[in-house]
Amino acid sequence: MSEVVPEFSRTLPWGTVGRQEKREELEATQQERDALAKRFNILAIDALKANLRLRQEPGGAIRVRGRLTADVVQACVVTLEPVPQHVDEPVDLRFLPKDAEPDDDPDGPDEILTEGQALELGEAMAEQLALALDPYPRAPGAELDISFVQEEEAEPEEAPARPNPFAKLAALKDSKR
Repeated sequence: MSEVVPEFSRTLPWGTVGRQEKREELEATQQERDALAKRFNILAIDALKANLRLRQEPGGAIRVRGRLTADVVQACVVTLEPVPQHVDEPVDLRFLPKDAEPDDDPDGPDEILTEGQALELGEAMAEQLALALDPYPRAPGAELDISFVQEEEAEPEEAPARPNPFAKLAALKDSKR
């Protein structure tokens, strides 16, 4: 079984990160950006960079903090025109060593379980970018034509009257008298 390599792969051996802060700068190539744009079903990714600070925490987890910046182009949900967007997002992640238990704190950083001896920083940044994309990009002035929607709602039709099941019983009772 072959292992799938992410479009934007930047691995860092686990042992290279210690208690002293380590800085990493990641930048996607044109080929990587094109592959990610295809994966995310957007028109283009013109730039993708991450400036990260890594430090080992007690217990062995690696905390990754920094900023992710990108320039992307998405299609307008109304007109399909290209809509440029600048992404500038904080990054706060924890890479957990194999067999570590994730933290249940909903306010804590996102946690990534690792299988091997390396941190996959590139794929983590690609996932952060996917989360930061505008789900409904609109070109300036784009409006949805809703003229086909009726102004007034039609009066609800009255349901046909159902016969009273007890009326039949009452009629039977009266007929036996």
